[in-house]
Amino acid sequence: MDNVYLENLNSNKKLEKVITVGTNIGAYPHSLETSMKELAELVYADGAEVVGEVTQNIYKFNPKYLIGSGKVDEIKEMVELLEVDAVVFNDELSGIQVRNLEKRIKKKVIDRTNLILDIFGLRATTYEAKLQVELARLEYQLPRLLGIDGWSRTGGGIGTRGPGEQIIETDRRRLKREIDKIKEKLEKAKRTRDTTRERRIDSNIPIVSLVGYTNAGKSTILNRLKDEESGEVSVKNMLFETLDPSSRKARLLSGREFIISDTVGFVSKLPTKIVEAFKSTLEEIKYSDLILHVIDASSEDLEIQYNTTMAILKDIEVLDKNIITVFNKVDRVDLYDINLPLRVMPDKKVYISALKDENMDSLLKIIEDNLDEKYFDVKLKFAYNDTDLLYKLVEKFDAKPIYEEDGIYLDLKLEEREYEKVKDYVVNV
Repeated sequence: MDNVYLENLNSNKKLEKVITVGTNIGAYPHSLETSMKELAELVYADGAEVVGEVTQNIYKFNPKYLIGSGKVDEIKEMVELLEVDAVVFNDELSGIQVRNLEKRIKKKVIDRTNLILDIFGLRATTYEAKLQVELARLEYQLPRLLGIDGWSRTGGGIGTRGPGEQIIETDRRRLKREIDKIKEKLEKAKRTRDTTRERRIDSNIPIVSLVGYTNAGKSTILNRLKDEESGEVSVKNMLFETLDPSSRKARLLSGREFIISDTVGFVSKLPTKIVEAFKSTLEEIKYSDLILHVIDASSEDLEIQYNTTMAILKDIEVLDKNIITVFNKVDRVDLYDINLPLRVMPDKKVYISALKDENMDSLLKIIEDNLDEKYFDVKLKFAYNDTDLLYKLVEKFDAKPIYEEDGIYLDLKLEEREYEKVKDYVVNV
């Protein structure tokens, strides 16, 4: 968080001042302290700074303000004293609660869901990602039309941004029409992506997907493993830095190619509408040959982050896939201090530091070992007057031919369909 804060300070943009508000009920399964810390990181990721924090232990939510009336007065005093621009709640607010709070506090009030939607709005760069964010935002707004005054907020700043955001001044029917239009566009984009996926599957190159909690280091791992000629993906110490899926070609220790794909990071209490909107993109994971579940090994909330990701993987029905747990950032922690109970400790795991480039060969080896179920170790023999296929294989697999008197030999690890194409040259399996 400190790096993000310094990065924001070093920009010429004036940071908005924010007070965060949270309850013990809304923090679950985190502790209130941990949940508020994550909320502060989300605020920084959205380009603002936390100048005050208000928390309350309650038995049930207040239907009018969510929190107690006395706490609302306390927030109002802090807003005036600290010259605050907005108040961010860790809990999801109804439209009526937002209206009541804004009338009482006299400042903009947003909730955690709106904040995450705002961050996604800032991060989305591809056409499809922008549509997905817009869909989630409109579906978030739909049930709140009755409560919030003036959807046409034009002040800008935290909680009001989005890709192609339109000022909503119409009724529920108009909003539903906008939602239907976006869904139609997303369906067209899905058909295009399905075609691309089919080509990728036909290429016989295995696909490995990176999944995990936001800021666990997935993009850094992708940059470490990708081919040198492939462009790097952006890496910052900021929640939801990666939103648009990225894929790069990479090579195993044997020289065999594979595709490694990054995905949007998860977070506790990730808005349902976001998960639904991005489900078509997340479903790409279904077509992976292997899933790498990346975990920040130094996190104090290791089990919660692990369970959060596993719950989403269950929701998109990929728990039957081959999953390797990658404990990243081990340079920051003693391995004996990794706080994941034995009852959930996965069998297939590896410990690395992508930032320090430590143990990456072990990661490549466990990837290859778990892809081996579909592959054959073979020795091929080619005559000196029959080298067309040989040189194609040498280029494709970055392999080294061995020249002997009786022919040219090549050691390869091949997928079954590739094996069928060259089995006439096989001298040993």
